[in-house]
Amino acid sequence: MDILVALVVLASLVFFLGLGVWVAFSLMAVAGISVYFFTNIPVGQILATSSWSAANSYSLTALPLFIWMGEILTRSRMSEDLFTGLAPWMRRIPGRLIHINILGSGIFAAVAGSSAATCATVGRMSIPELRRRGYDDKLIFGTLAASSTLGLLIPPSMIMIVYGVATEQSVARLFIAGILPGLMLIALFMGYIVVRALLNPGLVPAAEPRMPLREKLRQSRRLLPVFALIVCVVGAIYGGLASPTDAAAVGVGFSLLIVYLSGDWEWKVIKAGLISASYTTCMIGLIVVTANFLTAAMGFVGLPRNLANWIAAMELSPYALIAALTVFFVIIGTALDGISIVILTASIIMPMVVAAGIDPIWFGIYLVIAVEVSLLTPPVGFNLFVIQGITGENIFRIAWSAMPFFFLMMLAIVILCIWPEIATWLPDAMLSR
Repeated sequence: MDILVALVVLASLVFFLGLGVWVAFSLMAVAGISVYFFTNIPVGQILATSSWSAANSYSLTALPLFIWMGEILTRSRMSEDLFTGLAPWMRRIPGRLIHINILGSGIFAAVAGSSAATCATVGRMSIPELRRRGYDDKLIFGTLAASSTLGLLIPPSMIMIVYGVATEQSVARLFIAGILPGLMLIALFMGYIVVRALLNPGLVPAAEPRMPLREKLRQSRRLLPVFALIVCVVGAIYGGLASPTDAAAVGVGFSLLIVYLSGDWEWKVIKAGLISASYTTCMIGLIVVTANFLTAAMGFVGLPRNLANWIAAMELSPYALIAALTVFFVIIGTALDGISIVILTASIIMPMVVAAGIDPIWFGIYLVIAVEVSLLTPPVGFNLFVIQGITGENIFRIAWSAMPFFFLMMLAIVILCIWPEIATWLPDAMLSR
């Protein structure tokens, strides 16, 4: 019976997604079919109660605010300020200005919380400039595709909010847990570029003349509003001064102030950002509601419990379970976007994770990195599509350029498994005071 239920659920989901039905409606249909055929409970009753419990979440209110903050900054000249402020310090490092893709994405991720927004904003700024200076296209595309995924890991992260709501974990702890893994990924990416540049100096143009320290500092002043916003938003959360939702509200106000003081204030731009944020919020909210309906349906059917018992009976080690889940996430990442993956799988997989003795906060960070990997895999690698839209290049050429970073992310998962404290030490240290 359990095998029959699992097959029906899987076949139904593949059928609806294959028809091109929206993810939210596909989840709703699969949940309705499961409840109707395998339980005696009215479908409408489960839909109503699960939808209300999903929507009635205070943590979820941070989502539209962070999305709007990212939209505001995406439409400002912050990307130009990032390039101008970082470029003087990258001139003498092996790989030179290629590192701006990595550091710029890491900084912008700390204020946008979105991988796609990070990729589009940094890409529009860096790709034309790096090409003009003679940098290798493969390095440009690869670093941008990979480092813009940091928008999912470095807080504030929309996907962490969704995971926290879906699994009833602390969003603040997840935010803090993402810091060190995010810095680890930045170090891995930059280290790879340094090695590539040393082994093949022809990939980057000759070093530019040295710039006086005073001039470097003068150009870096344009980074001050960015860092002020990061300190304002993220520092308030880490310092225990504000919840993620409160910090998001402050971030929106501060970003509006930055746009106004920088001279980018236009009502049509603010309106466009608000409308785009509303569309994105509604899309994610609908998926959250229908995914909670599917989770409730699976609970009544008993599938998660039985899967957890089945995994426990196999006596897999935590490492073996993580290896199997990594393969699973990479495969489904070729067909679904990151938020859909998290919402669809988090609640169902969580009983297995808990049964294996894995920390849910650590698993959340692992899951985000696994989803980041899926952003680099065609045919539904969102970052690949963004870069294709900017450059017009073949998507498989872009995917091939990102392949080394795919393996670096896999290495990051291995490192995280060997030293789980990379994700768990900081939230324990900061929130146990």
